[in-house]
Amino acid sequence: MLKPLRWQFTLLYALTSAAIIALVGSGAYVLVARYFERITDLALQHKMAHEFHLLNAPLPSSLAFADADWSVLRSDGPAAGRRMLTAEEASRIALATRGGEMKDVKLEADKRQYEVKLRDGSEVKIDAYSGQIIEIEINGEHVNPPPAPISPPAAYDAELASIFVLPLDAQGRILFNPNPAALPMLAHQEALDAALRNGSDLRTITTGAGQRVRLLTYRLTRPDGPAALQLGRVLTDQTQVLNQLLTGLLGFGFIGAVIVGAAGWWLSGRALRPAEEAWARQLRFISSASHELRTPLTLIRASAEVALRNAEDEDQRELLADVLSESDHMRRLVDDLLTLSRLDSGALTLQRQPIQLSDFLADVQRHASRLGDEHGVTIALAKTEGTVCADPDRLRQILLILIDNAIRYTPASGTITLSAELAGKQVRIGVRDTGCGIAPEHLPHLFERFYRADQARNRANNNNNAGLGLSIAKGLVEAHGGTIGVESKVNAGTLAWFTIPAA
Repeated sequence: MLKPLRWQFTLLYALTSAAIIALVGSGAYVLVARYFERITDLALQHKMAHEFHLLNAPLPSSLAFADADWSVLRSDGPAAGRRMLTAEEASRIALATRGGEMKDVKLEADKRQYEVKLRDGSEVKIDAYSGQIIEIEINGEHVNPPPAPISPPAAYDAELASIFVLPLDAQGRILFNPNPAALPMLAHQEALDAALRNGSDLRTITTGAGQRVRLLTYRLTRPDGPAALQLGRVLTDQTQVLNQLLTGLLGFGFIGAVIVGAAGWWLSGRALRPAEEAWARQLRFISSASHELRTPLTLIRASAEVALRNAEDEDQRELLADVLSESDHMRRLVDDLLTLSRLDSGALTLQRQPIQLSDFLADVQRHASRLGDEHGVTIALAKTEGTVCADPDRLRQILLILIDNAIRYTPASGTITLSAELAGKQVRIGVRDTGCGIAPEHLPHLFERFYRADQARNRANNNNNAGLGLSIAKGLVEAHGGTIGVESKVNAGTLAWFTIPAA
Protein backbone atom coordinates (compact mmCIF):
# COMPACT_ATOMS: atom_id res chain seq x y z
CA MET A 1 0.00 0.00 0.00
CA LEU A 2 2.85 2.38 0.86
CA LYS A 3 5.08 1.31 -2.01
CA PRO A 4 3.87 4.13 -4.32
CA LEU A 5 4.76 6.61 -1.56
CA ARG A 6 8.22 5.06 -1.35
CA TRP A 7 8.64 5.51 -5.11
CA GLN A 8 7.53 9.13 -4.80
CA PHE A 9 10.11 9.81 -2.08
CA THR A 10 12.83 8.14 -4.13
CA LEU A 11 11.90 10.13 -7.22
CA LEU A 12 11.88 13.33 -5.17
CA TYR A 13 15.37 12.59 -3.81
CA ALA A 14 16.69 11.76 -7.29
CA LEU A 15 15.17 14.86 -8.91
CA THR A 16 16.45 17.11 -6.12
CA SER A 17 19.97 15.74 -6.44
CA ALA A 18 19.80 16.02 -10.23
CA ALA A 19 18.71 19.66 -9.90
CA ILE A 20 21.58 20.45 -7.53
CA ILE A 21 24.11 18.67 -9.75
CA ALA A 22 22.73 20.45 -12.81
CA LEU A 23 22.96 23.80 -11.04
CA VAL A 24 26.57 23.23 -9.92
CA GLY A 25 27.55 21.70 -13.27
CA SER A 26 26.01 24.50 -15.30
CA GLY A 27 27.79 27.01 -13.09
CA ALA A 28 31.12 25.27 -13.66
CA TYR A 29 30.47 25.08 -17.39
CA VAL A 30 29.62 28.79 -17.58
CA LEU A 31 32.72 29.73 -15.58
CA VAL A 32 35.01 27.71 -17.86
CA ALA A 33 33.32 29.06 -20.99
CA ARG A 34 33.64 32.64 -19.74
CA TYR A 35 37.27 32.05 -18.82
CA PHE A 36 37.99 30.82 -22.34
CA GLU A 37 36.19 33.83 -23.79
CA ARG A 38 38.06 36.27 -21.54
CA ILE A 39 41.52 34.79 -22.15
CA THR A 40 40.85 34.62 -25.91
CA ASP A 41 39.67 38.24 -26.13
CA LEU A 42 42.58 39.46 -24.02
CA ALA A 43 45.07 37.51 -26.13
CA LEU A 44 43.57 38.97 -29.31
CA GLN A 45 43.80 42.50 -27.89
CA HIS A 46 47.39 41.95 -26.74
CA LYS A 47 48.35 40.57 -30.14
CA MET A 48 46.55 43.44 -31.86
CA ALA A 49 48.49 45.98 -29.75
CA HIS A 50 51.72 44.18 -30.67
CA GLU A 51 50.83 44.39 -34.37
CA PHE A 52 50.11 48.10 -34.02
CA HIS A 53 53.56 48.54 -32.48
CA LEU A 54 55.18 46.60 -35.32
CA LEU A 55 53.45 48.80 -37.89
CA ASN A 56 54.36 51.91 -35.90
CA ALA A 57 50.69 52.92 -35.96
CA PRO A 58 48.91 55.01 -33.33
CA LEU A 59 47.56 52.70 -30.65
CA PRO A 60 43.79 53.01 -30.10
CA SER A 61 42.72 53.92 -26.58
CA SER A 62 40.75 50.67 -26.27
CA LEU A 63 44.05 48.74 -26.59
CA ALA A 64 46.05 50.96 -24.27
CA PHE A 65 45.79 48.59 -21.33
CA ALA A 66 45.92 45.32 -23.27
CA ASP A 67 49.64 44.82 -22.67
CA ALA A 68 49.40 45.62 -18.97
CA ASP A 69 46.38 43.34 -18.46
CA TRP A 70 48.07 40.52 -20.33
CA SER A 71 51.26 40.89 -18.28
CA VAL A 72 49.30 40.73 -15.02
CA LEU A 73 47.36 37.71 -16.26
CA ARG A 74 50.32 35.69 -17.47
CA SER A 75 52.40 36.46 -14.38
CA ASP A 76 49.52 34.99 -12.34
CA GLY A 77 49.53 38.00 -9.95
CA PRO A 78 49.44 37.88 -6.19
CA ALA A 79 45.99 36.30 -6.09
CA ALA A 80 47.31 33.18 -7.77
CA GLY A 81 49.73 32.60 -4.93
CA ARG A 82 53.04 33.65 -6.61
CA ARG A 83 55.76 34.57 -4.15
CA MET A 84 56.64 38.26 -3.97
CA LEU A 85 60.29 39.06 -4.66
CA THR A 86 62.48 40.11 -1.81
CA ALA A 87 64.33 43.46 -1.85
CA GLU A 88 67.58 41.63 -2.41
CA GLU A 89 66.23 39.76 -5.44
CA ALA A 90 64.85 43.00 -6.91
CA SER A 91 68.25 44.64 -6.40
CA ARG A 92 70.01 41.82 -8.22
CA ILE A 93 67.66 42.18 -11.20
CA ALA A 94 68.30 45.93 -11.32
CA LEU A 95 72.08 45.53 -11.01
CA ALA A 96 72.08 42.84 -13.70
CA THR A 97 70.22 45.24 -15.98
CA ARG A 98 72.13 48.47 -15.35
CA GLY A 99 75.30 47.49 -13.50
CA GLY A 100 77.02 49.84 -11.05
CA GLU A 101 76.18 50.07 -7.37
CA MET A 102 72.83 50.15 -5.59
CA LYS A 103 71.90 53.28 -3.68
CA ASP A 104 68.39 52.52 -2.38
CA VAL A 105 65.49 50.07 -2.81
CA LYS A 106 61.92 50.40 -1.60
CA LEU A 107 58.53 48.83 -2.17
CA GLU A 108 55.87 51.21 -3.41
CA ALA A 109 52.67 51.71 -1.45
CA ASP A 110 50.60 49.37 -3.65
CA LYS A 111 53.09 46.55 -2.90
CA ARG A 112 53.34 45.58 -6.54
CA GLN A 113 56.49 47.39 -7.65
CA TYR A 114 60.03 47.75 -6.33
CA GLU A 115 61.78 51.03 -7.05
CA VAL A 116 65.57 50.49 -7.12
CA LYS A 117 67.86 53.56 -7.24
CA LEU A 118 71.47 53.17 -8.46
CA ARG A 119 74.42 55.42 -7.72
CA ASP A 120 74.74 56.42 -11.39
CA GLY A 121 71.41 58.23 -11.06
CA SER A 122 69.23 55.67 -12.85
CA GLU A 123 66.05 54.19 -11.40
CA VAL A 124 64.58 50.78 -12.23
CA LYS A 125 60.97 49.77 -11.47
CA ILE A 126 60.41 46.02 -11.11
CA ASP A 127 57.17 44.07 -10.78
CA ALA A 128 57.20 42.53 -7.29
CA TYR A 129 55.60 39.26 -8.42
CA SER A 130 56.84 38.53 -11.94
CA GLY A 131 60.30 40.11 -11.70
CA GLN A 132 59.61 41.92 -14.97
CA ILE A 133 61.31 45.31 -15.45
CA ILE A 134 58.53 47.82 -15.94
CA GLU A 135 60.40 51.08 -16.36
CA ILE A 136 63.99 52.45 -16.51
CA GLU A 137 64.70 56.13 -15.91
CA ILE A 138 68.14 57.71 -16.48
CA ASN A 139 68.60 61.35 -15.52
CA GLY A 140 64.88 61.97 -15.85
CA GLU A 141 64.60 60.29 -19.27
CA HIS A 142 62.69 57.04 -19.82
CA VAL A 143 64.28 54.22 -21.84
CA ASN A 144 62.75 51.01 -23.12
CA PRO A 145 63.24 48.20 -20.61
CA PRO A 146 64.98 44.98 -21.70
CA PRO A 147 62.93 41.80 -22.29
CA ALA A 148 61.22 40.33 -19.25
CA PRO A 149 63.49 37.92 -17.40
CA ILE A 150 60.66 35.54 -16.64
CA SER A 151 58.93 33.64 -19.47
CA PRO A 152 55.15 33.50 -19.46
CA PRO A 153 53.45 30.18 -18.86
CA ALA A 154 53.20 27.90 -21.87
CA ALA A 155 49.41 28.05 -21.79
CA TYR A 156 49.42 31.76 -22.55
CA ASP A 157 52.17 31.37 -25.15
CA ALA A 158 49.86 28.88 -26.86
CA GLU A 159 47.05 31.41 -26.84
CA LEU A 160 49.23 33.93 -28.70
CA ALA A 161 50.70 31.32 -31.05
CA SER A 162 47.23 30.16 -32.11
CA ILE A 163 46.23 33.65 -33.29
CA PHE A 164 46.49 34.37 -37.03
CA VAL A 165 46.86 37.88 -38.50
CA LEU A 166 45.25 39.20 -41.67
CA PRO A 167 46.47 42.61 -42.96
CA LEU A 168 43.60 43.82 -45.17
CA ASP A 169 42.87 46.63 -47.55
CA ALA A 170 39.51 48.37 -47.64
CA GLN A 171 38.12 45.74 -50.08
CA GLY A 172 39.04 42.84 -47.78
CA ARG A 173 42.03 41.60 -49.77
CA ILE A 174 44.93 40.12 -47.80
CA LEU A 175 47.99 42.28 -48.49
CA PHE A 176 50.55 39.79 -47.19
CA ASN A 177 50.63 36.68 -44.99
CA PRO A 178 52.76 37.11 -41.83
CA ASN A 179 51.59 33.79 -40.40
CA PRO A 180 53.91 30.75 -40.31
CA ALA A 181 51.03 28.32 -40.88
CA ALA A 182 48.30 28.09 -43.49
CA LEU A 183 45.34 30.40 -42.97
CA PRO A 184 42.17 28.69 -41.71
CA MET A 185 39.95 31.25 -43.45
CA LEU A 186 39.86 34.29 -45.67
CA ALA A 187 38.91 37.76 -44.49
CA HIS A 188 35.44 38.16 -43.02
CA GLN A 189 33.87 40.99 -44.95
CA GLU A 190 31.09 41.85 -42.48
CA ALA A 191 33.55 42.19 -39.60
CA LEU A 192 35.81 44.33 -41.80
CA ASP A 193 32.96 46.63 -42.81
CA ALA A 194 31.90 47.02 -39.18
CA ALA A 195 35.48 47.83 -38.12
CA LEU A 196 35.92 50.38 -40.90
CA ARG A 197 32.65 51.98 -39.87
CA ASN A 198 33.00 51.84 -36.06
CA GLY A 199 36.75 51.55 -35.54
CA SER A 200 36.73 47.98 -34.22
CA ASP A 201 34.68 44.81 -34.24
CA LEU A 202 34.68 41.66 -32.06
CA ARG A 203 32.56 38.65 -32.96
CA THR A 204 32.47 34.86 -33.18
CA ILE A 205 31.84 33.32 -36.59
CA THR A 206 31.54 29.86 -38.08
CA THR A 207 33.58 29.10 -41.19
CA GLY A 208 32.44 27.06 -44.13
CA ALA A 209 34.37 24.11 -42.70
CA GLY A 210 32.31 24.30 -39.51
CA GLN A 211 35.04 25.81 -37.34
CA ARG A 212 34.16 28.49 -34.78
CA VAL A 213 36.54 31.46 -34.91
CA ARG A 214 36.79 34.45 -32.60
CA LEU A 215 37.60 37.54 -34.71
CA LEU A 216 38.98 40.92 -33.63
CA THR A 217 39.19 43.59 -36.36
CA TYR A 218 40.65 47.09 -35.98
CA ARG A 219 40.81 49.97 -38.42
CA LEU A 220 44.25 51.50 -39.11
CA THR A 221 44.68 55.22 -39.73
CA ARG A 222 48.05 55.20 -41.46
CA PRO A 223 47.69 56.04 -45.18
CA ASP A 224 50.71 53.93 -46.20
CA GLY A 225 49.72 50.63 -44.60
CA PRO A 226 46.82 48.20 -44.35
CA ALA A 227 43.35 49.61 -43.96
CA ALA A 228 42.59 47.18 -41.16
CA LEU A 229 44.00 44.30 -39.17
CA GLN A 230 41.88 41.23 -38.63
CA LEU A 231 43.06 38.77 -35.97
CA GLY A 232 41.42 35.46 -35.29
CA ARG A 233 41.65 32.39 -33.13
CA VAL A 234 40.14 29.04 -34.04
CA LEU A 235 38.09 27.81 -31.07
CA THR A 236 38.13 24.11 -31.94
CA ASP A 237 40.27 23.14 -28.95
CA GLN A 238 38.14 25.18 -26.57
CA THR A 239 34.95 23.69 -28.00
CA GLN A 240 36.40 20.20 -27.57
CA VAL A 241 37.32 20.92 -23.94
CA LEU A 242 33.85 22.34 -23.24
CA ASN A 243 32.20 19.31 -24.87
CA GLN A 244 34.33 16.97 -22.78
CA LEU A 245 33.45 18.97 -19.69
CA LEU A 246 29.76 18.80 -20.56
CA THR A 247 29.95 15.05 -21.17
CA GLY A 248 31.72 14.57 -17.87
CA LEU A 249 29.20 16.69 -16.01
CA LEU A 250 26.29 14.79 -17.55
CA GLY A 251 27.92 11.47 -16.73
CA PHE A 252 28.71 12.43 -13.15
CA GLY A 253 25.24 13.96 -12.82
CA PHE A 254 23.56 10.74 -13.96
CA ILE A 255 25.73 8.59 -11.70
CA GLY A 256 25.09 10.98 -8.80
CA ALA A 257 21.34 10.92 -9.39
CA VAL A 258 21.36 7.10 -9.48
CA ILE A 259 23.39 6.89 -6.26
CA VAL A 260 21.17 9.42 -4.50
CA GLY A 261 18.07 7.64 -5.84
CA ALA A 262 19.31 4.32 -4.47
CA ALA A 263 20.10 5.94 -1.14
CA GLY A 264 16.67 7.61 -1.18
CA TRP A 265 15.00 4.25 -1.83
CA TRP A 266 16.83 2.76 1.16
CA LEU A 267 16.13 5.72 3.44
CA SER A 268 12.46 5.97 2.48
CA GLY A 269 12.14 2.23 3.04
CA ARG A 270 13.53 2.57 6.56
CA ALA A 271 11.35 5.61 7.26
CA LEU A 272 8.16 3.95 6.00
CA ARG A 273 8.78 0.52 7.53
CA PRO A 274 6.97 1.31 10.83
CA ALA A 275 4.00 2.67 8.88
CA GLU A 276 3.97 -0.42 6.63
CA GLU A 277 4.05 -2.70 9.65
CA ALA A 278 1.22 -0.76 11.30
CA TRP A 279 -0.81 -0.90 8.09
CA ALA A 280 -0.21 -4.64 7.76
CA ARG A 281 -1.30 -5.18 11.36
CA GLN A 282 -4.46 -3.16 10.72
CA LEU A 283 -5.31 -5.20 7.63
CA ARG A 284 -4.71 -8.46 9.51
CA PHE A 285 -6.94 -7.24 12.32
CA ILE A 286 -9.76 -6.27 9.95
CA SER A 287 -9.50 -9.57 8.12
CA SER A 288 -9.40 -11.61 11.32
CA ALA A 289 -12.22 -9.63 12.92
CA SER A 290 -14.36 -10.04 9.81
CA HIS A 291 -13.87 -13.80 9.86
CA GLU A 292 -14.51 -14.03 13.60
CA LEU A 293 -17.68 -11.94 13.40
CA ARG A 294 -19.30 -14.10 10.74
CA THR A 295 -19.98 -17.03 13.06
CA PRO A 296 -21.75 -15.12 15.88
CA LEU A 297 -23.72 -13.10 13.34
CA THR A 298 -24.89 -16.33 11.71
CA LEU A 299 -25.93 -17.73 15.11
CA ILE A 300 -27.73 -14.49 16.01
CA ARG A 301 -29.66 -14.55 12.75
CA ALA A 302 -30.55 -18.22 13.07
CA SER A 303 -31.74 -17.77 16.64
CA ALA A 304 -33.76 -14.71 15.69
CA GLU A 305 -35.46 -16.60 12.84
CA VAL A 306 -36.41 -19.48 15.18
CA ALA A 307 -37.72 -17.09 17.78
CA LEU A 308 -39.65 -15.15 15.14
CA ARG A 309 -41.41 -18.30 13.94
CA ASN A 310 -42.49 -19.17 17.48
CA ALA A 311 -43.34 -15.64 18.64
CA GLU A 312 -47.01 -14.84 19.10
CA ASP A 313 -46.81 -11.34 20.54
CA GLU A 314 -46.76 -8.59 17.86
CA ASP A 315 -44.22 -6.47 19.75
CA GLN A 316 -41.87 -9.41 20.02
CA ARG A 317 -42.24 -10.14 16.33
CA GLU A 318 -41.32 -6.52 15.45
CA LEU A 319 -38.33 -6.66 17.80
CA LEU A 320 -37.08 -9.91 16.29
CA ALA A 321 -37.57 -8.53 12.77
CA ASP A 322 -35.34 -5.59 13.72
CA VAL A 323 -32.74 -8.06 15.02
CA LEU A 324 -32.82 -9.90 11.70
CA SER A 325 -32.51 -6.67 9.74
CA GLU A 326 -29.58 -5.41 11.81
CA SER A 327 -27.83 -8.79 11.64
CA ASP A 328 -28.14 -8.70 7.84
CA HIS A 329 -26.74 -5.18 7.88
CA MET A 330 -23.84 -6.28 10.09
CA ARG A 331 -23.19 -9.26 7.83
CA ARG A 332 -23.01 -7.02 4.77
CA LEU A 333 -20.74 -4.56 6.61
CA VAL A 334 -18.41 -7.39 7.65
CA ASP A 335 -18.28 -8.64 4.07
CA ASP A 336 -17.54 -5.14 2.81
CA LEU A 337 -14.72 -4.65 5.32
CA LEU A 338 -13.24 -8.02 4.41
CA THR A 339 -13.36 -7.13 0.70
CA LEU A 340 -11.71 -3.76 1.35
CA SER A 341 -8.94 -5.34 3.43
CA ARG A 342 -8.23 -7.81 0.64
CA LEU A 343 -8.16 -5.00 -1.91
CA ASP A 344 -5.77 -2.94 0.23
CA SER A 345 -3.42 -5.85 0.81
CA GLY A 346 -3.56 -7.03 -2.78
CA ALA A 347 -4.79 -10.44 -1.63
CA LEU A 348 -7.99 -10.36 -3.66
CA THR A 349 -7.83 -13.03 -6.38
CA LEU A 350 -9.67 -12.40 -9.63
CA GLN A 351 -10.92 -15.31 -11.74
CA ARG A 352 -10.72 -13.59 -15.12
CA GLN A 353 -12.52 -14.97 -18.14
CA PRO A 354 -14.06 -13.57 -21.36
CA ILE A 355 -17.56 -12.19 -20.75
CA GLN A 356 -20.00 -11.31 -23.51
CA LEU A 357 -21.62 -8.17 -22.15
CA SER A 358 -24.88 -8.37 -24.07
CA ASP A 359 -25.86 -11.63 -22.34
CA PHE A 360 -24.22 -10.74 -19.03
CA LEU A 361 -25.96 -7.36 -18.68
CA ALA A 362 -29.28 -8.88 -19.71
CA ASP A 363 -28.95 -11.38 -16.85
CA VAL A 364 -28.02 -8.63 -14.37
CA GLN A 365 -30.97 -6.54 -15.57
CA ARG A 366 -33.36 -9.45 -15.07
CA HIS A 367 -32.24 -10.06 -11.48
CA ALA A 368 -32.05 -6.35 -10.58
CA SER A 369 -35.54 -5.73 -11.96
CA ARG A 370 -37.01 -7.57 -8.96
CA LEU A 371 -35.36 -5.06 -6.61
CA GLY A 372 -36.44 -2.20 -8.88
CA ASP A 373 -40.06 -3.38 -8.85
CA GLU A 374 -40.12 -3.12 -5.05
CA HIS A 375 -39.31 0.61 -5.40
CA GLY A 376 -41.37 1.26 -8.51
CA VAL A 377 -38.25 1.82 -10.63
CA THR A 378 -37.81 0.39 -14.11
CA ILE A 379 -34.42 -1.11 -15.03
CA ALA A 380 -33.82 -1.20 -18.76
CA LEU A 381 -31.09 -2.07 -21.22
CA ALA A 382 -29.69 0.28 -23.83
CA LYS A 383 -26.98 -0.50 -26.37
CA THR A 384 -24.73 -3.29 -25.05
CA GLU A 385 -21.71 -4.43 -26.99
CA GLY A 386 -18.23 -5.74 -26.43
CA THR A 387 -16.48 -8.55 -24.63
CA VAL A 388 -14.38 -8.00 -21.52
CA CYS A 389 -11.86 -10.09 -19.62
CA ALA A 390 -13.04 -9.95 -16.01
CA ASP A 391 -14.11 -11.90 -12.96
CA PRO A 392 -17.87 -12.42 -13.50
CA ASP A 393 -18.72 -12.44 -9.76
CA ARG A 394 -16.80 -9.22 -9.11
CA LEU A 395 -18.20 -7.57 -12.25
CA ARG A 396 -21.72 -8.45 -11.07
CA GLN A 397 -20.85 -7.01 -7.64
CA ILE A 398 -19.74 -3.71 -9.21
CA LEU A 399 -22.93 -3.43 -11.25
CA LEU A 400 -25.18 -4.27 -8.30
CA ILE A 401 -23.47 -1.62 -6.16
CA LEU A 402 -24.09 1.03 -8.82
CA ILE A 403 -27.65 -0.14 -9.45
CA ASP A 404 -28.40 -0.17 -5.71
CA ASN A 405 -27.17 3.44 -5.39
CA ALA A 406 -29.24 4.44 -8.44
CA ILE A 407 -32.41 2.82 -7.03
CA ARG A 408 -31.90 4.52 -3.66
CA TYR A 409 -32.00 8.01 -5.20
CA THR A 410 -34.45 7.45 -8.08
CA PRO A 411 -38.11 8.22 -7.33
CA ALA A 412 -40.94 5.86 -8.17
CA SER A 413 -41.72 5.62 -11.90
CA GLY A 414 -38.10 6.50 -12.61
CA THR A 415 -35.84 4.57 -14.97
CA ILE A 416 -32.34 3.09 -14.65
CA THR A 417 -30.57 2.21 -17.89
CA LEU A 418 -27.63 -0.16 -18.33
CA SER A 419 -25.31 0.29 -21.33
CA ALA A 420 -21.94 -0.87 -22.67
CA GLU A 421 -19.94 0.46 -25.59
CA LEU A 422 -16.42 0.07 -26.95
CA ALA A 423 -13.92 2.81 -26.08
CA GLY A 424 -10.63 1.94 -27.75
CA LYS A 425 -9.05 -1.05 -26.04
CA GLN A 426 -11.60 -0.91 -23.21
CA VAL A 427 -15.33 -1.23 -22.79
CA ARG A 428 -17.23 1.55 -21.01
CA ILE A 429 -20.16 0.29 -18.93
CA GLY A 430 -22.69 2.82 -17.65
CA VAL A 431 -25.56 2.95 -15.16
CA ARG A 432 -27.76 6.01 -15.81
CA ASP A 433 -30.71 7.01 -13.62
CA THR A 434 -33.39 9.70 -13.71
CA GLY A 435 -33.06 10.54 -10.03
CA CYS A 436 -32.45 13.74 -8.10
CA GLY A 437 -28.78 14.05 -9.05
CA ILE A 438 -25.78 14.96 -6.92
CA ALA A 439 -24.50 18.43 -6.04
CA PRO A 440 -21.14 19.30 -7.64
CA GLU A 441 -19.35 19.72 -4.29
CA HIS A 442 -19.98 16.06 -3.45
CA LEU A 443 -18.73 14.52 -6.68
CA PRO A 444 -14.98 14.50 -5.80
CA HIS A 445 -15.68 12.64 -2.52
CA LEU A 446 -18.13 9.95 -3.63
CA PHE A 447 -15.53 7.16 -3.67
CA GLU A 448 -14.17 7.96 -0.20
CA ARG A 449 -14.90 5.36 2.45
CA PHE A 450 -17.87 6.05 4.71
CA TYR A 451 -18.69 9.22 2.76
CA ARG A 452 -22.36 9.94 2.11
CA ALA A 453 -23.44 12.97 0.09
CA ASP A 454 -26.57 13.66 2.13
CA GLN A 455 -26.51 12.16 5.60
CA ALA A 456 -30.10 12.94 6.41
CA ARG A 457 -31.42 11.61 3.10
CA ASN A 458 -29.34 8.44 3.41
CA ARG A 459 -30.75 7.69 6.83
CA ALA A 460 -34.25 8.31 5.55
CA ASN A 461 -33.85 6.14 2.48
CA ASN A 462 -31.76 3.31 3.88
CA ASN A 463 -30.28 3.22 7.33
CA ASN A 464 -28.25 0.19 6.32
CA ASN A 465 -26.05 2.21 4.00
CA ALA A 466 -22.52 2.48 5.48
CA GLY A 467 -20.98 4.44 2.63
CA LEU A 468 -18.61 1.65 1.53
CA GLY A 469 -20.28 0.51 -1.69
CA LEU A 470 -18.69 2.97 -4.10
CA SER A 471 -15.28 2.50 -2.41
CA ILE A 472 -15.53 -1.23 -3.02
CA ALA A 473 -16.65 -0.68 -6.60
CA LYS A 474 -13.68 1.62 -7.22
CA GLY A 475 -11.25 -0.90 -5.74
CA LEU A 476 -12.69 -3.75 -7.83
CA VAL A 477 -12.59 -1.70 -11.04
CA GLU A 478 -8.97 -0.68 -10.44
CA ALA A 479 -8.10 -4.30 -9.64
CA HIS A 480 -9.33 -5.11 -13.16
CA GLY A 481 -7.16 -2.34 -14.60
CA GLY A 482 -10.00 0.07 -15.31
CA THR A 483 -11.27 3.46 -14.14
CA ILE A 484 -14.53 4.63 -12.62
CA GLY A 485 -16.35 7.96 -12.46
CA VAL A 486 -19.63 9.73 -11.83
CA GLU A 487 -21.30 12.48 -13.85
CA SER A 488 -24.32 14.18 -12.38
CA LYS A 489 -26.46 17.32 -12.36
CA VAL A 490 -28.98 18.24 -9.70
CA ASN A 491 -32.52 17.26 -10.76
CA ALA A 492 -31.18 15.88 -14.05
CA GLY A 493 -30.07 12.38 -13.10
CA THR A 494 -26.72 10.67 -12.64
CA LEU A 495 -24.43 8.54 -14.80
CA ALA A 496 -22.06 6.17 -13.04
CA TRP A 497 -19.57 4.59 -15.45
CA PHE A 498 -16.52 2.37 -15.36
CA THR A 499 -14.17 0.82 -17.91
CA ILE A 500 -12.89 -2.74 -18.16
CA PRO A 501 -10.18 -3.93 -20.60
CA ALA A 502 -11.69 -5.53 -23.67
CA ALA A 503 -10.99 -9.20 -24.28
